[in-house]
Amino acid sequence: MMSMRRSVKPMEMREPGPNAAQLALLLKIAARVPDHGKLAPWRFIVFEGEGRGRAGQIFGRIYKEQHPDAEVERISTEQKRFLYAPVVVGLVSSASVHVKIPVWEQELSAGAVGMNLTLAAWGMGFRSAWLTDWMAYDRAVLAELGLATHEKIAGFIHIGSTDAQPDDRARPEMSQIITKF
Repeated sequence: MMSMRRSVKPMEMREPGPNAAQLALLLKIAARVPDHGKLAPWRFIVFEGEGRGRAGQIFGRIYKEQHPDAEVERISTEQKRFLYAPVVVGLVSSASVHVKIPVWEQELSAGAVGMNLTLAAWGMGFRSAWLTDWMAYDRAVLAELGLATHEKIAGFIHIGSTDAQPDDRARPEMSQIITKF
């Protein structure tokens, strides 16, 4: 059976988002992934309530510092980035060199966490969008969020409700993406 889950743009999201118990369950489901060595090479940063606005102030300030000629509208866009969806979960990949488990395997584990989170949100009746944007790669932003130098943002997963129709653009057919050996 084909999955009906599709991303919805954060600016099309609204309340309600998951309550505290639902969010705890979503994160618990998300964390049940293949994890060679049980390293849990990922963690979550939850942005909700006023925390979304505080994050936006950080994004706007850093963007303005790095782009002093930026138009006011663009800075405003950066400040509002997390205000649309009621909950945004920063998925942090904390993969590091290990004697037995390669970094790429740890990063795949973090990716599986993100996919589980998007599917679990859909299963609870919410909509989601897994995005990166420039903030996920910017060292100044990562430092402001308290990430260690080896940590990266694997994405920001926006979760909320919407009446908007999901993006249903054509996807490649399976016959186009399978190579038989």
